[in-house]
Amino acid sequence: MPSSKPANPDSELLVGGQALIEGVMMRSPGAFGVAVRRPDGTLALQRGKVASLAKRYPVFKLPLLRGIAVLFQSLAIGIRALNFSAEQAIAAAEGVKPSPEGAKPASDGADASSEAAPALAQAPLMAQAQAPDRSGWAVAGSMAIGLGLGVAVFLLLPLWLTQLAERHLFGPLSGLGFNLLDGGLRALFFLGYLYGISRFRDIHRVFMYHGAEHKVVFNYERRLPLTVENARAQSRLHPRCGTSFLLFVLLVSILVFALIPKTAPFLVKFGGRLLLVPVIAGLSYEVLRLTARRRAAPLFAALVFPGLMLQKITTQEPTDDMLEVAIVALEEALREDGLLPEAPPAPPTHSAANAPGAGGADRAEQAAALAAAGFPT
Repeated sequence: MPSSKPANPDSELLVGGQALIEGVMMRSPGAFGVAVRRPDGTLALQRGKVASLAKRYPVFKLPLLRGIAVLFQSLAIGIRALNFSAEQAIAAAEGVKPSPEGAKPASDGADASSEAAPALAQAPLMAQAQAPDRSGWAVAGSMAIGLGLGVAVFLLLPLWLTQLAERHLFGPLSGLGFNLLDGGLRALFFLGYLYGISRFRDIHRVFMYHGAEHKVVFNYERRLPLTVENARAQSRLHPRCGTSFLLFVLLVSILVFALIPKTAPFLVKFGGRLLLVPVIAGLSYEVLRLTARRRAAPLFAALVFPGLMLQKITTQEPTDDMLEVAIVALEEALREDGLLPEAPPAPPTHSAANAPGAGGADRAEQAAALAAAGFPT
C-alpha cells in the first residue's frame, strides 16, 4: 500500500470511525469514507461530505450542545454506513453481481481510482439498486427494536429493580444510595451485554474491524504513512472510543439522575431519565474530549483506564486485510475532505477471494446479528 501522510501535519485533525459488516466507516471533520470487503476480495466504496452543524447553527459550538449535535450526526452517518455494508452482504448472499464501478481489487496498492471517485460519491453501486429494498427496512427495523430494548434494559429495568430492592430488601435509601444502586445495575447489565454479544462469531469479526479502525486512527494521528505495517504496530485501545464514551455515560447518568427527586412517582422518574439522556450525552462528550487530550495527567489517565480495559472486549486484533480496509476507508474520507489528493488507478496485484469470513451467506447472517446487537456503537 502506498504511503499516505496527512496534508496538514502541523495541525490537530481528529479522525474517527465505526466498524461495519466486513468493513469500516471513517470520519474526517468534513467527510466520511466507507470500505466494505466483498466475497470476491474487492472493496465496495462509498464516501460523502459531512456538513458541520456548528457552522450552520453556531449555537452548536457551545459546550454540551456540541456533544448532542455530534452524537446525532454520528448516529445518522453510522446508520447510513451500516445500511451500505448490509446491502453488500445481502447482495452477495443473493448472488447480485455488483457493478465494476466502485469495486476495487484487493492489492498492496489500496488507493481508490480517481475516475471512479465521483461516481462513488453520487451513486454508490449497481448492487445497491438491485439489492432488495427490504435490506434498508430490515436494518432500520432492527435498530428500532434494539433502541426499544436498550431503553427497557438499561433504563426501565434497573429503575424497577432498584425500587423493588428498596421496598423489599434494603428499606428506605438515601437519594445517593438509590442512584448508586440504579447506576450499578445499569453498569452490570451493560457489561453483561457486551460480554454476551462478544461470544457470537459474527460480532467477534465486527470487533476485529473495530480494532482495525483504532489502529489506523492511531497510525494517522502519529503522522506515520498509512500502511498495513505501520497500523499493525499500533494499539487497538483508543481513549476516544465510543466504548469509553458509553462508560462515561453510565457514570455521568448517576450524577444527573440525582436531579430527579427520589420521592417522585415511578413514571416521573422514568420519563425524567428519558428526557435527560441528551444532557447526559452532551456532558459525557465533554468529559471524553477532556480526558483524551490530557490523558497523560494522572487524574485523566485514571478516568480513561476503565474505558481502555472495556475495549479489550469490544476490540480484537485484526488481520492485515482488515487493516487494509480501514486504511482505504480513511483515505476515502480524507480525499473527499480535500486533505489527500486523488490517486491514480492502481492495477491489481493479487486476489483476496479467499479472505476469511467473506462468504455471502455468512455476511447476511452478520447483517442480522449486528443489527440485532444494536450497532452502530
